[in-house]
Amino acid sequence: MSETNPDLAVGSDNRPHWNQPDHRRQGFHNLYRLARYGLSFRAGGVMPLRKCMDLRIAEMAAVRQLTSLPWFSAMAVIRGNELLYERYAPDFGPSRPHSIQSISKTMMNLVIGRLLDDGKIDLSRRVDHYLPWIGSGYAAATVQQVMNMDVANDYSEDYSNPYATVFAHEEAMGWRLPAEPAHEHTMRSFLATISSVNTTNRTGFADYKSANTDVLAMIAEAVSGRPMRSYLADITDAAGIEGCLYTTTDRDGFPTMDGGVCLTARDLARYGSLLVRRGRGIDDQQIGSASFIERSLQAGIPMSPPREHLRYSNQTNTDGRWLGHGGYGGQYMIADLTSGVVGVFFSVLENSAAYDSNYYIPIIRMLEDIGRLDFDA
Repeated sequence: MSETNPDLAVGSDNRPHWNQPDHRRQGFHNLYRLARYGLSFRAGGVMPLRKCMDLRIAEMAAVRQLTSLPWFSAMAVIRGNELLYERYAPDFGPSRPHSIQSISKTMMNLVIGRLLDDGKIDLSRRVDHYLPWIGSGYAAATVQQVMNMDVANDYSEDYSNPYATVFAHEEAMGWRLPAEPAHEHTMRSFLATISSVNTTNRTGFADYKSANTDVLAMIAEAVSGRPMRSYLADITDAAGIEGCLYTTTDRDGFPTMDGGVCLTARDLARYGSLLVRRGRGIDDQQIGSASFIERSLQAGIPMSPPREHLRYSNQTNTDGRWLGHGGYGGQYMIADLTSGVVGVFFSVLENSAAYDSNYYIPIIRMLEDIGRLDFDA
């Protein structure tokens, strides 16, 4: 006789227990060990960080305000090997992994960019050229459209609606118990259910769908013959992560590339430095594409308000100077490719939706302003 796992049980609000407002903070701080399935990776060599605290950052009004909010978890800023600023909430710390949610998506920029350099993928090809089994939700879309969140289908990501498709997707991520235990979705089986009568996005803005990232990961495996976990091992080594890179997976072990990664604040900053170095690792291994990263700064389509000043480009957000991404619940990372500064902010919103589009604007502005400080004066 067994009892239902309390962390993963789905409540009356159609959210698993760990993601309900009263439990969400502990959920985000411990998702790496709460999810049903997972993988972890250690780097062979660590990128050293030397404390070189810049008091200008600590004195910024936005920094003082945002790090004093009750839902703040962690913030770290690095430039090269210099740790310029860090701060943690009393219930968190530098060795604690945090769910980075959709910041995970940026890893597909590195993976797809390298496959493009190697001539293994054509971004103008339809998705069904690489994934013949895919459903109508993606079959006619090009890989480039998927990269830019430029696809229309019936996958919904309205966090205020507890019955949006994104929450059903959690079953394949291992974030909740399956609706039908005998027929538990894997990532592949779930993605195949997404449908569309016309995949053309006519909104004029990026049509954000987390499933897009997992489709790209499936394509990467198909064209390369390498499992996605091998790419994650490469990224871990190239970033020189000190702790573990954790990721949730489906029951078959396929990583949740759309949002399953958990890292410490310092290690996410180390990862962001990969973008600053244009995909080059700490030991000069090239795991991303320098030319693709440069193109990503200039490409993309406008994001929806209130972030219409940004573009969604090749699984990143950009303003033409930095590449970054936000994460559900209150995360953001910016890698300033001009100054070389990487800023990371972790928090856990405790409203019913775990989301507020306006909440991210001051975080983005703060990290942008830090990246534009004169560090060479």
